[in-house]
Amino acid sequence: MKLSVAIITFNEERIIEKNLSAVHDLADEIIIVDSFSKDCTQEICSKFPKVKFIQQKFLGFGKQKNFAIEQCQYEWILFLDSDEIPDEELKKSIRKTISEPQPEFNVYDVEFNNIFLGETLKYGGWGNIKRERLFRKGYGKYSEDIVHESFITTKNKGKLKGKINHYTYKDIYHHIEKSNKYTSMMAEKMYKNGKKSNLFKILFKPMFQFFKSYFLRLGFLDGLVGYYAAATAAFYTFLKYKKLHEIHKFR
Repeated sequence: MKLSVAIITFNEERIIEKNLSAVHDLADEIIIVDSFSKDCTQEICSKFPKVKFIQQKFLGFGKQKNFAIEQCQYEWILFLDSDEIPDEELKKSIRKTISEPQPEFNVYDVEFNNIFLGETLKYGGWGNIKRERLFRKGYGKYSEDIVHESFITTKNKGKLKGKINHYTYKDIYHHIEKSNKYTSMMAEKMYKNGKKSNLFKILFKPMFQFFKSYFLRLGFLDGLVGYYAAATAAFYTFLKYKKLHEIHKFR
């Protein structure tokens, strides 16, 4: 069987070459759906002959990913974010799975190493994460959420050996910049889903988020970066509820 790799991008020059170098020999085609990047993303992608580069206005993460799936022509699809790099064991597992005449499953989970500001996080809710990344076309799709989309399938899922190394953020500035963008989208999503905010949620949900990440989920075992991850998770929670409050106030 042949393999399509699908990726959505926007201003990914920091990581996309590393991503494409890792999957170029694995893939039979690489579908890039780009939201009109303003950096060198397109120029970098053009160096790789298997890449089909498509520009599409950003529709929200769920719809954008489903659009990318629709462009894939082969039966098996490996869906990656631009900052996700499969390790060698995972690539070996993928080759083995798609070469089998009758694979046991049609959808497979993959475990993640979440690398946060140069450190691999094992606690605080960042460790032991797995997501659906390899699947047969037609056996699943993403929810149409603007952000924090989920993979929808009615099929039983297998689990591949190996991991994806997820290089989350370049630096603190990059993290804060993305958090501001994502919390705005999250507030819009919550508003559309009929969610409301109030003073109690704005004040106490961030505090509980920190307590859950740092203490209940043992984030303190990750050292200083574990504290930073818990503190910024609390700040993320504060921003989304404060922005949701403002949406209700001014609309």
